[in-house]
Amino acid sequence: NMLDRARIDPSPRRTGPTLAQFCTMQAKSMLACDFAHVDTMMLRRPYVSFVIEVATRRVHILGMTRHPTRPWVTQQDRNFLKALDDRAEAFRFLIRDRDTKLIDSFDAVFAASKITVLRPLPQAPRANTYAERWIGMLRRECLDRVLIAGERHLMVVLSAYVTHDNGHRPHRSLDQRPPEATTSSTDLTGVPAEARVERKEILGGLINEYGFPA
Repeated sequence: NMLDRARIDPSPRRTGPTLAQFCTMQAKSMLACDFAHVDTMMLRRPYVSFVIEVATRRVHILGMTRHPTRPWVTQQDRNFLKALDDRAEAFRFLIRDRDTKLIDSFDAVFAASKITVLRPLPQAPRANTYAERWIGMLRRECLDRVLIAGERHLMVVLSAYVTHDNGHRPHRSLDQRPPEATTSSTDLTGVPAEARVERKEILGGLINEYGFPA
């Protein structure tokens, strides 16, 4: 923080783009990953592993477990890259924190796909701001308002929320469009003037989606 206030860039490069500028320029080729933990009614704490595509803000839930061992984490990454298939070639960077569960084998999985792993400084959560911001949004809009009974219940809730987030929730950085939208959410071309707005309840009415009937 002292160097930042003095406008001194990290060594050895003292000039050049800031982290924010770098992420903006490289957004289309960047991924960010992290863990979110949830305390259930049974006093258990499952961990949810996820990856977010920085440019589109599309979220992928990799898996959930109460025991996030290193082999488990590595296998989830293999499954994720396999699911991306040809799309994996579009990504060049992955931002992750220095969690002890993320070891050399974790980095090697992405290195095999020519993806460079970027690790921020210790205790610098703002360096992984995209993942941290999504965790905060998930808690404020969903998990802090639902009593989670167990792991199966948590997976149902997460699946519903991620489907809503990717397919319907507007994002300011995307010009108020959801990550998987093909057209602007404010484009009313072709909608009859007499069309009625329909409401769809998500998670028992915790979240509402509004739109025109197909």
